[in-house]
Amino acid sequence: MKSAEIRRRFLDYFVTKGHTEVESASLIPHNDPTLMFTAAGMVPFKDCFLGAEKRAYTRATTAQRCVRAGGKHNDLENVGYTARHHTFFEMLGNFSFGDYFKREAIQFAWEFLTKELGLPEEKLWVTVHISDDEAERIWKEEIGVSPERFSKLDEDNFWSAGDVGPCGPSTEIFYDHGADVAGGPPGSPDEDGDRYIEIWNLVFMQYDRDEAGNKNPLPNPSIDTGMGLERLAAVLQNVHSNYEIDLFVNLIKAASEVTGCTDLENRSLRVIADHIRSCAFLIADGVLPSNEGRGYVLRRIIRRALRHGNKLGAPAIFFSKLVDALIAEMGEAYPVLKEQRDNVVRALHAEEEQFGRTLANGMKLLEAEMQAAEGKQIDGETVFKLYDTYGFPADLTADVARENGFSIDEAGFEAAMDEQRQRAREASNFKAGAKVDLSAADATKFDGYDTLSQQAKVVALFKEGAAVESLAAGEAGRLVLDQTPFYAESGGQCGDTGFIFDEANNVRVTDCQKQGDIHLHSIEVLKGDIKVGQAVSTSVDADEREAIARHHSATHLAHAALRQILGAHVEQKGSMVTADRLRFDFAHNEAMTVEQIEAVEALVNQQIVANGEVSTKLMSMDEAKESGAMMLFGEKYGDEVRVLAMGEDRFSVELCGGTHVKRTGDIGYFRIISEGGIAAGIRRIEAVTGPAAATYINDNRRALNTIGATLKAAPEMAAEKVVALTKKTRELEKQLEQLQQKLAASAGADLASSAQEINGIKLVAAKVEAQGGALRDMVDQLKDKLGSGVVLLAADNDGKVSLAAGVTKDLIGKIKAGDLVKQAAEKVDGRGGGKPDFAQAGGKNPTGIDDALQVAVSLLS
Repeated sequence: MKSAEIRRRFLDYFVTKGHTEVESASLIPHNDPTLMFTAAGMVPFKDCFLGAEKRAYTRATTAQRCVRAGGKHNDLENVGYTARHHTFFEMLGNFSFGDYFKREAIQFAWEFLTKELGLPEEKLWVTVHISDDEAERIWKEEIGVSPERFSKLDEDNFWSAGDVGPCGPSTEIFYDHGADVAGGPPGSPDEDGDRYIEIWNLVFMQYDRDEAGNKNPLPNPSIDTGMGLERLAAVLQNVHSNYEIDLFVNLIKAASEVTGCTDLENRSLRVIADHIRSCAFLIADGVLPSNEGRGYVLRRIIRRALRHGNKLGAPAIFFSKLVDALIAEMGEAYPVLKEQRDNVVRALHAEEEQFGRTLANGMKLLEAEMQAAEGKQIDGETVFKLYDTYGFPADLTADVARENGFSIDEAGFEAAMDEQRQRAREASNFKAGAKVDLSAADATKFDGYDTLSQQAKVVALFKEGAAVESLAAGEAGRLVLDQTPFYAESGGQCGDTGFIFDEANNVRVTDCQKQGDIHLHSIEVLKGDIKVGQAVSTSVDADEREAIARHHSATHLAHAALRQILGAHVEQKGSMVTADRLRFDFAHNEAMTVEQIEAVEALVNQQIVANGEVSTKLMSMDEAKESGAMMLFGEKYGDEVRVLAMGEDRFSVELCGGTHVKRTGDIGYFRIISEGGIAAGIRRIEAVTGPAAATYINDNRRALNTIGATLKAAPEMAAEKVVALTKKTRELEKQLEQLQQKLAASAGADLASSAQEINGIKLVAAKVEAQGGALRDMVDQLKDKLGSGVVLLAADNDGKVSLAAGVTKDLIGKIKAGDLVKQAAEKVDGRGGGKPDFAQAGGKNPTGIDDALQVAVSLLS
C-alpha cells in the first residue's frame, strides 16, 4: 500500500466515524511561544484541549506535517544513522475535544489497524501508563488483547507537547517485526532493539501543566492520537526501515541522480532525502535561512545536507534540484509545496551558493585539525572558528568528526560562543506567556466592525493572573466582557484603547488581547471600582481606531503594489499596524532601489486617489480560495473567513479580520519612510499615512531647510553641498591616517630602544596611543627594528581596549602571537586570536591593561 493511499484511508476512516477532516497547519505554531516548530499533530489544537477555543466540531482528524530539529524535540543528530528518525515527518491523528474518551479512542485504533488495514492481532503489542487501570481493563476485557502482549510503563506512557500545556497518560501500540529481528518488548531490558516498533500513541489529555510543573485537571478530558505515516508505511510495505518505503525510495533515487552517487544504500543519500522534506516545507511555511531562531535551525539542516552532498562529490548546486521530485511525491497532499515552489527553489539555491564559497576552506581546516590532534577530540576553539568563520554549525562539525572517529569539545565550544551564542539563545528562547484561566468563560462577541460603543456586562476580572471579584481605583488588571467593540490584537494590528464606564466608575482600556476566542482588556481603574456582573458602557478611541484603519488598509495596497513592482514572489512575512505607522515584512532577496520605492508609492497613492470602495464579505475557505484571495503568513483562519477587496479592478484581495477604512481615499496619502533587510531573503518597509504622513513630510522639510541654512545653500542645493563636504572629509581622514602611520613608525623606533631581554628574547610590552591599522603598523615597525623578538602593545580608545601582538618568525616555535594575545585579552575582559606571527584582540576593561602587558613577561619568563 503506497504512502499516499495510507494517508487517504486513515482520514477517510475517521470521517466515517464523525470526525471533521482538518487541513494540516503550518510548521510555525500560531500564537504559541512555547514551541519552535509544530512537532506533533495536536499542536494546532492546544487551545481546544485547554477549553480556550471552541470550534464547530468536537472530533477532528488530520495528516499534520511536523518538524523535530530544534528546541525540546530535536532528532537532527540521529537522522541518516537510524531507520526511523527524521527532521520532517507526517503525523496521522484523530482528536476529541471533550467528546469521546478512552474507550472509543482504543476501539477506533484497534479497528483501523486490524480490520481496515488487516494487521494480524498477534503482531501487535500494547502499553499503558502504570497508573491507568481503566485503559488496561478496556484493552484486556473489551478488546481482548492478550496479557502476554501487554506492558505497564511509567514515563514512556506520559506525553506532553512541551514543558507547559496539555498533557496526560497514554497507551501505545507496537508492531512486532518478528523473532529474526533483535530486541525485546517494551519495558524489557532489550527494548531498544528493532523488533518492536511503536506505530501509534493514544494520549488521554487530562491535565494542563503550568510553569511550576503542577498538573491541573482539564475541564473536558480529550483525546490526542499520533501515528507516524512513515512507520506505518514501512509495516504495510513489509520493510524494516522508513527509508525503504515508496516515498523515500523515490527521493533517494532523485538524490542519487543529482549527486552522482550510484550506491542507493549510502547514508548520505538518506540524509539528503530526509532534509529536502524539512527544508522545503519550512521555506514554504515562511521560514528562511538566517542566524537566529527558526531560520538558524533551517540553515543548520540545509548545511548538513550540503555537506553530505559535498562528501559524495555532488556539484555545487544540487539540493535545490530535488524540490520538483518532492512535489511529485507530496504536492497533491500538500498544495503549499506547489504554490511556493519558486520561493523554495530560490531560497535553497541562494543558500547553496553562499555555503559553497566557504565549505571547501572549512573542511580543509577541520581535516588539518584531525590530522594534527594528539587525541580523538576536536578542541572547542576550532569548533567555534568553524562556526564563526566558515558558518559550520557545531552539530555539522560533530557529524564530520564522528565519521572520522572523533568527538568535539562541546564545553569549550559553548564557552567560546560568547556574544554570538547569547544572541542565538535569546532569539530561540521560546517561553510561555502569562495566561489566565478562561475555561468557564464563553467566547466574546465582537461588534467592533459596526460600532465603537455599546452596552456590555463584565463577566470576569483578573489581577496578576488570578481571578478577582472587583478592582478598585488605582488598581490595574484584565477584564472580560460578554460583548465588546474593542479589537483584540491579531493579524499584525494592535489592540484598541478607550474607556469602560458607568455613572460612578471610569476605567481606561490600555490594550486588548485575545486568548482563544475571548477578548482580554488590559485596564486601569481611574474612578470608583469595577465588579463582575456589572453593566457598563464601552467606548473605543475613535481617532486612534481611524489612524490604525488607515495604516492597515495601506498594508494591503502596499502588498499588491510590491508584487506588481518586484514580482509575484513577494509574500507577506509579518506586519505591524499601529496608529503611528505601519511595518510590512516581505520575501525579496535584494534591497529595493529608489526607483522601485517611488514606483510602489505611486501605485498605492494612485489607488488612494481613485477613492474606491473597500468591501468585506464573509465566505467559506473554499469560496475564498476560488475568489483569488491571498492568505497572509502567520495568520490563523477559521472555516468562515472575511475577504477584503479594495482598489480599482480588485487591486488587492486578501483574507483579513482587521478593521479598515470605508473607501481608499480615507487613507489620505502613503509614504515609505524606510526599507531594509531583517533576515536572509526578508525585507522590511515602514510607512506612514494620512496626518502621520503629513507630519513626516513637514519634519523632513524643516530638516532640509536647517541643513541648507547651515551650509548657506538653498534647500534644493543642500544635497549637492553635503556630497561635496563628505568627499572633502574623506580626503582629510585619509591624510590624517597617513600622518598617524608616520607617527607610529617614529614611536616604534623609540620603543625599540626600551626593549627588555628575558631568557635571551627581546620583548617590547607597552601601552601606546594608536588604533586600528596604526597599531598593527607599530607592531610591524618594532619587529623590523628588533630583528628578533616579541611585541605586545595595548591602546585605550574611549574605554575600548585594543591589543596587538607580534612574534618574529625565528621565535614562533617558542611562542605564538595568538597564544600571547589570547591570554592577555582575558585581563581586559576580551578575547581574540590570529596567526603565530601576528594576532589582535579587543577588550572592555582598560584597568586591566597593565596586567595584560605583564602576561608577555610571564610567558617569556
